[in-house]
Amino acid sequence: MSLEDITALLHKLEHKNNRLKALVQKYKQSHHLQNALIQLSEQASSVAELTLLYPAIHDILQDYMPSKSFYVVLLNQFSNTLELSYFADEKDGISVPLNQDNNFIQGVTGYVFKQGKTTYFQGDEMQAAANKGLFKLLGTPAEHWVGVPVYREQSIIGVLVAQSYDKQQNYSEQQIELLEVMSLYLSTAIERVKKRELLESEVKIRTRALTQSNEALNLEVEQHKKTLARQHILFKISELATQTKHIDEVYQQVHEIIKSITYAENLYIALYDRETGWLNFPYCVDEYRDNTQPRPFAKGYSELVLRTEQTQLIDCTRAQKLLKSGEVERPGQVSDSNSATSWLGAPLKTAQGVIGLITCQAYNHKHIFNQDDFELITFVSHQIATVLQAHLAAQALKQSHQQLEFRVAEKTKEILQTNMHLQMQIEERKKIEQQLYHDAHHDPLTGLPNRSLFLTQLEKTLQHYQRYPEQQFAVLFIDLDKFKDINDQLGHQAGDQFLISVSESFSQCIREHDLLARLGGDEFVILLTHLTDRQQAEDVAKRLIELMKKPFCMKGICVQSGASVGITYSKTNYKHTDEIIRDADAAMYYAKNAGRSRFEFYHPLLSAGTSPYELETSHHLDSLPMHFRCSEIITLDEQHQSESLLEAFGEHPVLGSTSFEILKKFAADKAQQLEVELQLLTKACQQIKTAQLQMVLFPCSGLLLEKNEFQALCLTMQKHSITKQICLLFNEQEIRYASAVQISNLKMLSEQGYSIGLNDFAKDRCELNLLCDLNFDYLLLSSTFSKRVLQQQSFDLQLQGVLAITKIKQIKVIAKGPSILNYRALLDTHGLSLFIGRQHAISSTATLPADSSNEQILN
Repeated sequence: MSLEDITALLHKLEHKNNRLKALVQKYKQSHHLQNALIQLSEQASSVAELTLLYPAIHDILQDYMPSKSFYVVLLNQFSNTLELSYFADEKDGISVPLNQDNNFIQGVTGYVFKQGKTTYFQGDEMQAAANKGLFKLLGTPAEHWVGVPVYREQSIIGVLVAQSYDKQQNYSEQQIELLEVMSLYLSTAIERVKKRELLESEVKIRTRALTQSNEALNLEVEQHKKTLARQHILFKISELATQTKHIDEVYQQVHEIIKSITYAENLYIALYDRETGWLNFPYCVDEYRDNTQPRPFAKGYSELVLRTEQTQLIDCTRAQKLLKSGEVERPGQVSDSNSATSWLGAPLKTAQGVIGLITCQAYNHKHIFNQDDFELITFVSHQIATVLQAHLAAQALKQSHQQLEFRVAEKTKEILQTNMHLQMQIEERKKIEQQLYHDAHHDPLTGLPNRSLFLTQLEKTLQHYQRYPEQQFAVLFIDLDKFKDINDQLGHQAGDQFLISVSESFSQCIREHDLLARLGGDEFVILLTHLTDRQQAEDVAKRLIELMKKPFCMKGICVQSGASVGITYSKTNYKHTDEIIRDADAAMYYAKNAGRSRFEFYHPLLSAGTSPYELETSHHLDSLPMHFRCSEIITLDEQHQSESLLEAFGEHPVLGSTSFEILKKFAADKAQQLEVELQLLTKACQQIKTAQLQMVLFPCSGLLLEKNEFQALCLTMQKHSITKQICLLFNEQEIRYASAVQISNLKMLSEQGYSIGLNDFAKDRCELNLLCDLNFDYLLLSSTFSKRVLQQQSFDLQLQGVLAITKIKQIKVIAKGPSILNYRALLDTHGLSLFIGRQHAISSTATLPADSSNEQILN
C-alpha cells in the first residue's frame, strides 16, 4: 500500500471518528435532556406544593449546567405584574429583588417577558443593551445571563432565569436548549402541582366538614340514647305505679332502677312525717349499717335536702364547708372511716309537698357522683315520689280498712245506700248540666248546632286559617225555597217535620269533621274545612240542591221545595266571622234572586249596594250585552293549529264580563235561552265566514238537542252551510244526564257530517263510556281535571285511559288551564300535546234583535 493510500485512509478514519464523536455528543445531550425531563415529571408528581417544586427544578439544572444563581418569575393574573416565585443567588440576597420597583418589569427579566423569546447576555453585552435603554440593570451584574420565557398554550406566563458570575462558566447551546425544554415543561408541572394542592385543600376541607358532621351526629346519637334511656326508666317506674305489689317490693324495684343508672351499692329511702317531725327509714341497704332506726329531725345531710327541697351533691370538700358553717352537724357516734366520701340525695316531691328523700352514698372513694348523676336522680325522683305516694296511700288505706273493718261492716248498708243516692244525684246533675249545655248550643227542633256554636267554631277555623293559610275552608249559607208554602198548605207541624227531614238529609252530604248548623227558620249554614279546591265546596252545594229537588209529601199532599245556596271561600282579608256570614248571605240572596234552586259564589260586586229589585230586573239573559272571544289551539311550542275556540261572553251588572256557560242559568225560561243561543249560533257562523276561520269549536247547551229545539238547530246550521268549519261542543255533565231523545239527536248530528265535541270533560268524574258510545271529534279536558292530573297519580291513570280511547277513535284531546309554559310542559309529559292559548276579541258591529228597545251587541 502506497503512502498516499495510507494518508487517504487516515483522513477517512479521522472523518468517521469526528462524526462518531458528534453523534455521541448529540446522544449524550438527548440523554441529559430526557433524564432531566423524567426527573422534573417525577418531582411534579411527588411534591406536595409549588414551594418545593422550584428547588427540585434547581437541583435538576445544577446537574447539567452552571446554575447556582437561578430564579423563576411568574405573571400575577390579578395584578398583571411579574412576581418572584423562586430565588437563589450567589451574591444577592432575597431582599435585593424584592425591593426593586415594578417587580422585574423594567429589568432584563421584563425584557425577555416582553420579547417572548430566549435571550443570552454576556457581561459586556448586557451593559451595552442597558446603555441603549432596552432595560434597567437590577442587582449585581452577571457575567453570563440567560432568560427563557415560560409559555402556557399561546400565552407567556413568566420567565425562567439562570446566571453565572464567573466568566469561565458560560452557557452552551445544549445547556440553553435544556433550559428551554425545561421551561416548556415547567408550566405543565406547575399546573399539575397547583391542581394537586387544590385537591389536597379540598380534601382537607371536606375531611374537616365530615369530621365536624360526624362529631355532631355522634353528639346527637348520644343525646338520643340518653333520652331513650330516660324514657325506658320512666316506663319502668310507671309500671310500678300500676302493679299491686307490697311496699317492700316496690322499694327493692326502685333500688334496682337506680342501680341501672348510677352507683347505688349504698342506698336508703327516708320518709318525713311533718306532724311528728321524725324521719323514718323504711328501706336501707348499706355496707356499714344493716338497719337505720327512726330519728327526730336534726341537722344531717338528709335534713338539708328536706329543708331546701333540692337535690344535694356532697363531696369531702363541701362536707367540711357545711360542717364549718354549721348547716350540718355530724352525730358523735359516726367515725370518719364510716363517713361517706360522696353523697347524693334527692327530695321526693308530690303535689302535697316533700314526703321524703332517696339517697345514694359511696365510701372510701369507690365512686364520685357527678353532674350527670345529679341530673338523673333529680329526673327520676319526681316519678318515684308519685309511685311511693300512691303505694303509701294504698297501704295506709289498707291498714285503715283493716282497723275499721268491724265498724265499717256495721254501717256498710247505710253507707252503700247513701253513696248510691249521692251517685244518682251526681249522675242526674251531670245529665242536667250536659242537657243545659246542649240546649244552649243546639237547635231544639232539629238537634243541629245553633248560631252560637257555629260562630264559635267558625271563629276557631278563621284563627287557624290565619296561621295556616294553605288549609282552606268555605261557608255555605242555605235558604230553603217555598218553605212558606209548606207551612201554609200542610201546617206548621208539617213544616217542622220538613225541617227535621232536611237537616237529616243535609247531614248525609257532608264529612264527619264538617259542621252543619241551623241559624233559624229555614236558614242553614255549613262550615267545610280542610279544603284544597273551590270545586269541593261546589260539589257539596250541588248535592244539596239535587237532594232538595225531591218533593216533600205529607197527608197526601206533595209540595216541591228547593235550596238557594250562597258560598264564600276562605280569603286572607277576612278578619271577623261577621264578614264571612255577610258574604255568604249576600251570595245566597243573589242565588235566590237569580232563579232559586241554584248556588252562587260570593263576588265583591255583590256588596256594591245594588238593591234586590235592581238585581232581579237586570240579570236576565235577554238584557245582557254579548260579545265573542276567540282562543287559539296551540302546541307546547306555541305553534297555532287550524282549530280555534269561540266563546260567548255577556256583560253582567254584578259579575262583570262572564261566560255564557254561566249566564245561561239566568234565562227566564227555556224559550228565552233557546232564542238567545240560536242568535249566538247565527252570529258565530257569520263571524266564521267573515274571519275565514278553518275550524271553530263552539260551546252549545244540551237544550238544543231536545225534540223541538233540535229542529231549530238543524235549520240554523243548514242556513249558513259551514258544516266543515264548525264543531258543536256540548257540556259533559249535560250529556251524562241527557235523555234518550237528546242522545239520538247528538248521534244524528254526527251522521249528518257535523263535527261534535265534549266540553269540560272529567270536571267531577271521568265517564269513559261517553267516549266509547258516541263519535266525538274533539275532547276538551276541564281545568280542574288538568290540575288534578299533576297532583295525584290516580288522575294520571284516568288520563291514560282517556288517551288510549281517544287515540283509537281518533279524537283530538285539548287541555284547558293556566297558559303558563311550565304548566303545559308538565301536562305534555303526561301525553297531552294540544292546549287552549290566549284569548282575543273578534270585532264586529252587527247586533242581535232584542226585546223592546234593548240590543245585544256581539263584539
